Amino acid sequence: MKTKNTKKIMTVSGEYSVRNFTVADIQSYKGKRQLTKTIPFSEEEAEAAETAGIETLNIRHNPERPEISKALRAAAPNTFMSFALPMQSAKSEYDALKLSFDAMELGADSVICGTWGVKFIEAVAHAGIPTEGHIGLVPRRSTWTGGFKAVGKTLEQAKKLYDDIKILENIGAWAVEVEVIPENIMAILSPQTSLITSSLGSGVGDIQFLFAEDILGNTKGPYPRHSKQYADLYELKQKLQQTRINAFKNYIKDVKDNQFPDKDVTVSANDDVVNALEKYIKK
Repeated sequence: MKTKNTKKIMTVSGEYSVRNFTVADIQSYKGKRQLTKTIPFSEEEAEAAETAGIETLNIRHNPERPEISKALRAAAPNTFMSFALPMQSAKSEYDALKLSFDAMELGADSVICGTWGVKFIEAVAHAGIPTEGHIGLVPRRSTWTGGFKAVGKTLEQAKKLYDDIKILENIGAWAVEVEVIPENIMAILSPQTSLITSSLGSGVGDIQFLFAEDILGNTKGPYPRHSKQYADLYELKQKLQQTRINAFKNYIKDVKDNQFPDKDVTVSANDDVVNALEKYIKK
């Protein structure tokens, strides 16, 4: 349902819908306000993020399991949502276009194809699909930058970050995820580009991005240095699991001690039926 805080749109599949932001809205905020973004991995997380007011979402789209993306979209129907497309699924420009249009038909507002080559990203952008790139620490390309560590601490790396941003601008991208670069380098780069910068561990950008699993404290850790935990769901899950274990142990004990089943959970036939059955069996 449309409210005063949402915009009516038409999806690529031709359906009317509403969103909290459009691409144009987000572009208009560049340099003026910082938006929030997270990546949920479950419908519950997606719903909670929208209810809390997280302004933009990323999801990892698996083209072989489109029902997962569809469910996440349904869980947060009004939040601007980008689908991150897998590197290995695009082996040609045709693949890149098909994957991107399929994602848009599932309800994506934008696609992230930062692990793809420039020609693939350009093809998608030129097809009119809102397209996002990825610079800095790109995990699936981390062998080129020395592994899992910050990128941009040397002048040559910092220059390349700037050049990569300009390439994305020139091929038609509208946004870029900037992952784990020095915050003072980000402070220089973000104002120098028309791209919307999503900062993941890179200081202040147009959008501030953290994974839901890090925000929620979903795992035992250790957590990435750039993250911050606002809950400890891992501890809660451990307590819940221990509660399950204790319940099973108590059930076993009751059975072994002949405390279960008892009259509270069983029914009995009257004595006449019992006696008659015993006589029938003995004859």
